[in-house]
Amino acid sequence: MQWNSATEFFAMGGYALYVWGGFGACALLMAVEPWLVKRRMREAILNLQRLGRAENLDNKNR
Repeated sequence: MQWNSATEFFAMGGYALYVWGGFGACALLMAVEPWLVKRRMREAILNLQRLGRAENLDNKNR
């Protein structure tokens, strides 16, 4: 496709909502995913630490 102006490029031949919406959704997900991974990792580490403390208490009570 050939565009004669920046306006035509950003209009994407009438499909701008779908094209730019898709790019926006992808950018949003790419920005949110590292945050979610970091949060899940932190929760997993905390759960492992709690499990370790619980096992230590159980071993001391035997």
